[in-house]
Amino acid sequence: MKNKTVVFTGGGTGGHIYPGLAVADSLREIYDGQIVWLGSSAGMDRNLVEKSGICDKFIGIPSGKLRRYFSLKNISDIFRIIAGCVSSFFILLKLKPQLLFSKGGFVSVPPCLAAKLLHIPVYTHECDFSPGLATKLNSKSATKILLTYAETADFLSESAKKKVIVTGNPVRSVFYTANALDGLAFLGIEKTEKPVLFVLGGSGGAKQINDIVLENLEWLCEHYIVVHQTGISAENQMHETQQSALIERLKTEKKYLPFQFIYNEMPSVQACCDVIFSRAGANTLWEAIATEKPLVLLPLAGSGTRGDQVENAAFLEKKGAAIVIKNGQGESEAAKAALEKMLDKTARERYSEAIKKLKGKEQASKVIAQIILNTIIKQD
Repeated sequence: MKNKTVVFTGGGTGGHIYPGLAVADSLREIYDGQIVWLGSSAGMDRNLVEKSGICDKFIGIPSGKLRRYFSLKNISDIFRIIAGCVSSFFILLKLKPQLLFSKGGFVSVPPCLAAKLLHIPVYTHECDFSPGLATKLNSKSATKILLTYAETADFLSESAKKKVIVTGNPVRSVFYTANALDGLAFLGIEKTEKPVLFVLGGSGGAKQINDIVLENLEWLCEHYIVVHQTGISAENQMHETQQSALIERLKTEKKYLPFQFIYNEMPSVQACCDVIFSRAGANTLWEAIATEKPLVLLPLAGSGTRGDQVENAAFLEKKGAAIVIKNGQGESEAAKAALEKMLDKTARERYSEAIKKLKGKEQASKVIAQIILNTIIKQD
């Protein structure tokens, strides 16, 4: 007999963990059972999950990275993946959960496989426009495959397409209810005719975006109040000090407001801004969509990525919801031109209207939580 427990799995990056926590938080509102998270025993997984306070328990398992390229680490990681499968099997055998929900990442593959062997329903969610390797593997174990975009189903096999439910991408509920006045109070500024630009480089920063801001800082601060999440890396801090006198003056004048990292106040800060300039990670995009903000995107591209951000950005551009800067084509000047276009309030409103259409009427986290609960009810 299965216990009143739902197990979540996923990790490796915040992009896999935060959306899963959003679903877990929404599920907590309607489900009175235990919520357990299976994540990597190494890395950030435990810290992020336990810090959220949403799950009842975090259990670490061995995990190996799934690489599409040759690396000697693939050999050692095979043994970690096998260990993760064995560990997941006995953990799930003991927990006897009603359902396993996967948010992706390499750590999620062993629990999904173990759950299938134990006849535990597996629901997996894909954030990006095209499915990652983990999702492709997990789809073989999945009872249902939840997608952010309907078009993503075109990348799946015919058998996998029959399992698809389009839900949108889950983000924290607070992004849907964030108050702009709270954001202004946190930043210590008042709303003026000058628009607020929010620059997001991710928690670790994005050197390319930070360099563009510094190259154009005087122009940006002439036309915008610039709120800049620089990231926590020492490299980004070093780049800040190269123009320390200018930065200090602009900070004193409340024209430039840099932060290493914003978490709790992120929704209200986004709510009070007028334009967001960022990478094109799925979580970042959908937080902006939840707050209905116009986007200027510089997606991560090149050999170090599978191209998911380029695809995400292209989709939003096609829908008229973002201006996308192409890599390798004078990014600094292109970013300045895009942000100059966003100075026009009518243009911003046009992009916001396109974003509202993508946003939909229901929060994805609540939709997914209800799907999970309905499955559990059917079991009973």
